Amino acid sequence: MPAVEENKVKSVTYRDAGVDIDAGDSLARWIGKRARETRRVEVVGGIGSFAGLCALPSGMRDPLLVAGTDGVGTKLEVALAAARHDGVGIDLVAMCVNDVITCGAEPLFFLDYYATGKLDGDVARAVLGGIVDGCKQAGCALLGGETAEMPGMYGGGSYDLAGFTVGVVERDAIIDGARIAAGDAVIGLPSSGLHSNGFSLARRVLFGESGKASADALGERVDALAGRTVGEALLEPTIIYVAAARALRQAADVRGLVHITGGGLIDNPPRCLPDGLAYALDRSSWDVPAICRLVGERGNVAEREMLRTFNMGIGMLAVVPREDVDAALAAAGEAHGARVVGEIVARAEGGDAVQFR
Repeated sequence: MPAVEENKVKSVTYRDAGVDIDAGDSLARWIGKRARETRRVEVVGGIGSFAGLCALPSGMRDPLLVAGTDGVGTKLEVALAAARHDGVGIDLVAMCVNDVITCGAEPLFFLDYYATGKLDGDVARAVLGGIVDGCKQAGCALLGGETAEMPGMYGGGSYDLAGFTVGVVERDAIIDGARIAAGDAVIGLPSSGLHSNGFSLARRVLFGESGKASADALGERVDALAGRTVGEALLEPTIIYVAAARALRQAADVRGLVHITGGGLIDNPPRCLPDGLAYALDRSSWDVPAICRLVGERGNVAEREMLRTFNMGIGMLAVVPREDVDAALAAAGEAHGARVVGEIVARAEGGDAVQFR
């Protein structure tokens, strides 16, 4: 009988399946070196192990850990269309640390998750380099992270980001809004633009139903944007308010801190407010960013929809006693343009928690 020819199957590698381990290792070594720029004295070891180690700051009496997580959302679509990726790394850090500081915490460390269909070293270095820059601004250590190459899950060079941060606060120094009282002043810290919220609406208005940005649309120069292109205005990084919040806490009796993210000026302020009280905000006391005005005008977006979707020029609110206003403005005003934007008032039964004048 003739010999039966064996079926020979070609040896398949992980790279054949779309995952380049060598490229991932190279990126890990690179970010390990960059992460040293963010090191805090509390960090034990460095990036490269299965987990990161960090001690609590010395001298604390009754420390509590504070954790937060967030992403960048569809702002990533604009970054991909514009081929500009460094700013979204700052956004990622900002969206996390700006949340944890609202309870009075200091961010200790940060971790990131970067997922893509095919690893592009240049794009990844731009994104992760932005994360390093954000951690340096926030004063927290980049303790570790994960880069996942998942062919078939993401296409067209797209990627997604998630961030995780842990901070620490003394138990007796927690800011929870419980001591807010009628007559307290509300101080606003201006935003740099849309930050990282409302991009699905902004993209729909500016780029059409698909939300896909063309080179022409991103490169459009609008007089109201003071010479900047639409793409540049949209990709302006989120402000990191860690230093400003610290200065406010040191100079004044901060009774409430509010990060204006998704939900805008309608849904966020009440998260830090006792029953029976309301924010009375003076719309004429701050400037609305040109990019917000552009979206509102081109999309004929209703005022309340704008207020509930975008930060409208206010990235963070701080509530302080009236007698502490001058000290608070002196502490945070120089760097961030802080200003009084309203006050706390009694709220009638059934009244809005945020009222505009």
